[in-house]
Amino acid sequence: MITLTGPAASQLQRLLQEKVQSGQGLRIFVHTGGCAGLQYGMAFEAQPREGDTIVESQGVRLYLDSFSATYLEGACIDYAESPEGVGFRVENPNAAKTCACGLSFRAESSGKVT
Repeated sequence: MITLTGPAASQLQRLLQEKVQSGQGLRIFVHTGGCAGLQYGMAFEAQPREGDTIVESQGVRLYLDSFSATYLEGACIDYAESPEGVGFRVENPNAAKTCACGLSFRAESSGKVT
């Protein structure tokens, strides 16, 4: 399933403590969009939705809907601060192609989604 690196987990725990109530989790999702067809999204949520897969990674609860879980199987989320920018990055073994911007991807079996 999906995992978090140490830096990603630390940043998410800090954000959960500062911005939202304890006990909440992070929804990680895939939706159509971007030049490669699919994009990642993240949002804090109070509780999982019916049918969600719930994953605990390094003390952070992650919520995934069934559509997104398929595309995120084996993915790892990292957090980095560098001269190029600050933010979360998804390393996804299911991405056959990624856009130059790094925000959009195409899965091997999906073709381009429009």
